[in-house]
This record gives sequence, C-alpha cells and structure tokens, in this order.
Amino acid sequence: MKRVSESAGQRVSKLRVLMAGGGTGGHVIPALAIARELRDAHGAEVHFLGTERGLETRLVPEAGFAISYVQVGMLKNVGLLTRAKTLLNLPRGVFSAMRLLREFRPDVVVGVGGYASGPGMLAAIFRRIPTLVFEPNAEPGMVNRYIGKYVSAAAISFETTKRFFRNAKVTGRPVRAEFFAIGPKVDAPPRLLILGGSQGARGLNEIMPKIATDLLEKVPGLTIGHQAGERHAESTREAYLREGVDPRRYEVYAFLEDTPAAMAKADLILCRSGGTVEELCAAGRPSILVPFPQSADDHQSRNAEAMQAGGAAIWLPEREMTPELLTTMLHDLLLDVARLEQMSAAARAMAHPHALEEIGAMVVGLAR
Repeated sequence: MKRVSESAGQRVSKLRVLMAGGGTGGHVIPALAIARELRDAHGAEVHFLGTERGLETRLVPEAGFAISYVQVGMLKNVGLLTRAKTLLNLPRGVFSAMRLLREFRPDVVVGVGGYASGPGMLAAIFRRIPTLVFEPNAEPGMVNRYIGKYVSAAAISFETTKRFFRNAKVTGRPVRAEFFAIGPKVDAPPRLLILGGSQGARGLNEIMPKIATDLLEKVPGLTIGHQAGERHAESTREAYLREGVDPRRYEVYAFLEDTPAAMAKADLILCRSGGTVEELCAAGRPSILVPFPQSADDHQSRNAEAMQAGGAAIWLPEREMTPELLTTMLHDLLLDVARLEQMSAAARAMAHPHALEEIGAMVVGLAR
C-alpha cells in the first residue's frame, strides 16, 4: 500500500474516521463534504482510502486530507478474466486495508462506494471496527449490497433502500447550501434546462437539436439552456446550427460554472438521474429524468423510479425516448403551470437539508 503523508497543520483529535472509497465525482464529492463536516463540527481526524486511478488522487489532497491507496480491480462491466483476477487479488487489498487500520486506528470506517470501499469495509468488519455505509442511490451498488447486512449502520436517501442494510436512516445526500436557497421561479418567460453532467449525455445531445425548433414554436417565449459536456459541446452546437434553430433562443455550454443559478432560472429540467436528483429536490425543480442506460446496477433507473413515485419527476427510459414522445412531454409540461408547481412542491418535500449534520451525528454515535 502506498501511504501519502499527512498535510502540515492537520488537526489531530480523539475521533478518527477512515473514509473508504472513491473513483467518480459521485463518490468523492459527497465523501469530502462528510469529511469536512466531521473535521469542522466534531474535531475529527479524517483519513481517506482510495485507488490511484480515481478522482480522489487529486481532490482529496487538494482538500487538505491525508490519503492512502490500495490496489483493487474492477468487477462491473468487465470480462470474465478481469473479474476473476479482481476476485483473486481482493484478499491482498483487504490485508493492505487492515495494515492501514492498524496504523491509523480509526474509531469508525465510512464506506462511500467505489473500488476501495470493498477492501476498506471488509477489513473493518473483520476487525470489528464500527462501520457506516453512505448509499445515496435507491439501488445500492455491488459492494454495498454484499456488505449491507454486516455493517453497523447506513445513511441512505430513499425509504426503499432500507431493506438492504442494518440500522439504516434516511439522511439524504449532502447538497450545497446554494441549491436550498433557490426560491420559486419568478414571473419570467419559460426556460428548459438540459443537464448532461461533466461527461455530457449523448442521447440528450443528439435528440434536443432535432426537436428544438418544433418545441420553440409550440411554447411561446421558451428558451433553452443545454449543458452538453466538455467533449460534446462543439458537436452539439453544430447540430443546433444544422437544424436551423433560432440562435437567440438557446445556449449550449460545455459545463456550468454556477449550476444553482442555472436551475433557479429553469421551469423544467431534463437530465440524467444520478447525484443530480438530490440537487433537484433541494432546488425544488420539476424534471424529466432519462437514466444513463449503462449505470452500474441500473441505479439511475431506480433513482428515477423513486422520484416519479414521489411526484417530483417523470421517468423516461432512453430506449423509449423518441423525438415525438419527448416533444409532447416537454410541450405538455411546460404549458401546465399547475402541474409544474405540484412537482416542484413534491421535489422540495423529498429534500434533505440537514444531511451532513445527520450523517456526522451517526458517525459520532457509532464511535461512542
């Protein structure tokens, strides 16, 4: 295991917490929010366990936290040979994690999902160290499903997820305060916001330019903001131009510098259903959710299903998303102010403004 030295000036306290996991922003960003809450509100010393190929290699040191790395392979969406190799090497990863546990001596280990979460949580369970799973999706990932009945507690976002874990509590996913500060849409022309995430959403990038002119003709005053992802922004702009869409009524962005501000201007949001769902709820914005078809364990579909059941969104599988159907759905919703208001209220009812405080209290409670 490669150990990275702790940054100078990091506070040492009685409470020690190991954050295990990472990989994507969906894992690392909420993990960092939890770590800051534990450090700032509870005086905890927080150490991360990750892999050398995830975003944690950059984001965790930048945030001032120490991190160690463990070697662990992939299990999802890989061939049989890669999967077999990963399973054979898993014990080595667990033993490496055990070494870190002996060195760092955490009071609690928090699993946030991702490659390093499995070895870290398994090592903690074997050593009988209190464990907390953070699971923001309606359908847990592979690692969390396997260890769910052995962990001490779980912080989750949906009631339906409770069946997978012991001592589960609905806390929600940490969301920036700026999203909760968004108020109801002011009296302004209607606006549709398309969010594709940092990587963009290919299906949305391809279909929206094709239907934009028709939609703009049917919804008076409508404007469109389309976040297409850095790799796809130029091709998406070209598609809008090729389709002859009025350039005064749409904007294409590679990424959004201020997502809360963009959401505040929107009447309706068309997007994927990963971590964005908690931001939609915090902002109180109605949405049409098109899950990423290749999401691990199809968790985005389960998130969309839960949002639809709560009345906050409409779930549209990408395989069913024809230009005709999407145009009709967007048109009908944008002109139905009463329904948009109902969906907005339902979204706010599903928000969790105190997620960080509640997760922090759970960790402290386990340490005691």
